Amino acid sequence: MREPAFWRTDAPRGSAALTRALLRPLAALYAWAGRRRLARTLPQSVDCPVICVGNLTLGGTGKTPISQTILARLEAMGIKAQALSRGYGGKLKGPVEVDPDHHAAADVGDEPLLLARSAPVWVSRDRPAGAQAAFEAGAQMIIMDDGHQNPTLKKDLSIIVIDGVAGWGANLVFPAGPLREPVQDGLARADAVIVMTPGPDHIPRYQALGLDTLEIPVLQAWLAPLEAPPAGALIAFAGIGRPGKFFDSLARAGADVRDQADYPDHHPYSASDLNWLEALAQKHEAQLITTEKDWVRLPADFRKRVTAWPVRAEFANPAALDALLHRVVDAASEHG
Repeated sequence: MREPAFWRTDAPRGSAALTRALLRPLAALYAWAGRRRLARTLPQSVDCPVICVGNLTLGGTGKTPISQTILARLEAMGIKAQALSRGYGGKLKGPVEVDPDHHAAADVGDEPLLLARSAPVWVSRDRPAGAQAAFEAGAQMIIMDDGHQNPTLKKDLSIIVIDGVAGWGANLVFPAGPLREPVQDGLARADAVIVMTPGPDHIPRYQALGLDTLEIPVLQAWLAPLEAPPAGALIAFAGIGRPGKFFDSLARAGADVRDQADYPDHHPYSASDLNWLEALAQKHEAQLITTEKDWVRLPADFRKRVTAWPVRAEFANPAALDALLHRVVDAASEHG
């Protein structure tokens, strides 16, 4: 879905305030239903640790790149970790292991396809069943991409990822705002917080986000390109939670972007979309460029005409992330 303007604090004051006020009763019902589900569900365990990388808002915060980094760090520690996803946007209920050569985004979702470049990935609407399948396939640790609000699987470490610029938006629960649950409820179940910023020089607004008094680790990270954007004229397009972040990153990297197009998150590109984008590129004599997450949703024959610009999460204090992971690894070793 595309984020409505009234979810933001910079929206036109009159109409946005009225819309939020009208939706507050539904927001209260949504929050109540979430609390009730959490209170009435007994989490199931598997025989290996589970690290959940989640968030408190709808839309992109950078969870998947953080999951990729965690998978890489665990591999460096000698831990065979596998990822677990609900597979949003895919038709397969699972449990099924993602095969990038045979599965499309329409089968398993775009985020699992992206994660499958880093480690084995399982898609399962039933999270405990997916975790058990991963364990039986040799997983020594499971990285659950999203799922902070899903109480069905016991978590050994819960990490909340926050967009440090967008923050909590209007600080209201869906549909009045972007929150999946009240901020204090979500933070109370978290073991650590990662604030995503535009770059290493950006200082997070810890106090404004309500993170300055937390007694759990608060880390800073950002998405850094793995390579320079292609030389020459570019047409950028993205269907992610906040496409503007992708466009801004290209601009900061010095890309010659002649035009850009944004689509809703997880947008399934139609033939008319692709024809329009190709015509736009021809008009400007430019190369098409998009995110890796969008690239995996494109038809295989069209991917040859599009550059995927890879990014990875980098941390201001990588040792702090390793310390969090070692807590889980060491606890698992003790219970052996």
